[in-house]
Amino acid sequence: MSRLEIAALEVSLGGRRLLGPLDLALGPGELLGFIGPNGAGKSTALRAIAQLLPYRGQIRLDGQPLAGLDPRARARRLAYLGQADRVEWAMRARDLVALGRYPWQGVAGEGEARYAEAIERAMRAADVWGLRERPLDRLSGGERARVRLARALAVEAPLLLADEPVAAADPCHQLGIMELLRAQCAEGRSVILVLHDLTLASRFCDRLLLLDRGAPVASGLPAEVLSAERLRAVYGIEALVGGEAGRPYVIPWSRVPLFAVETAQKPLSLEGDGLG
Repeated sequence: MSRLEIAALEVSLGGRRLLGPLDLALGPGELLGFIGPNGAGKSTALRAIAQLLPYRGQIRLDGQPLAGLDPRARARRLAYLGQADRVEWAMRARDLVALGRYPWQGVAGEGEARYAEAIERAMRAADVWGLRERPLDRLSGGERARVRLARALAVEAPLLLADEPVAAADPCHQLGIMELLRAQCAEGRSVILVLHDLTLASRFCDRLLLLDRGAPVASGLPAEVLSAERLRAVYGIEALVGGEAGRPYVIPWSRVPLFAVETAQKPLSLEGDGLG
């Protein structure tokens, strides 16, 4: 599959640095989670990697600068699922998922059978095959989120970027989505997620990158990154940190006294605009 390499990545807006400098490498089969409080730079980092924001630094996939690839060729190598993707017109769930195959139109081997198989495989993986004929405006928020995930999966790209893919899902489907993404990694794909749920991040991710106010704070195994001391300093929470079946878990328990007041005095976050 593919290897992603990022060196000295920085993103600025209006003269204000939103992210960086950031360095990281991601190999085939790895699941990397971006975590951090609101405004930390998680979505900014993901959008820069997806070539949706101007940046300084280097982003390479298998040694090639992503910025230098033809857009359709890049779209076959990298699938992006944003947190605020919207569909403003009436269409069936299956038709939205089919958009994921657009970068493959005209490519040798992309016949009608291959097209249909990829769509069905993605929808079954995301547990939305039964919704394929339903209009999107008749789906719940969680169902639409899984249909959007199926669209990203239909690309069958070696690198998948997903911004809060479990945000609208109930606990059962949250686990299902994380298990699905782990299965993608088992097939050799690389996945980067933005997550707010620290328990899911600790259980399913191979590595975590903790960001705070645009700067990397810690990177490594979940058990190393999610220490009680670091959660207190960055998130302003007291947490229960433990382990089960060889995997750590984190349960936010209470707020650190006065942390809310200190946070309120920080500059306003841009994360709500997709730049956080």
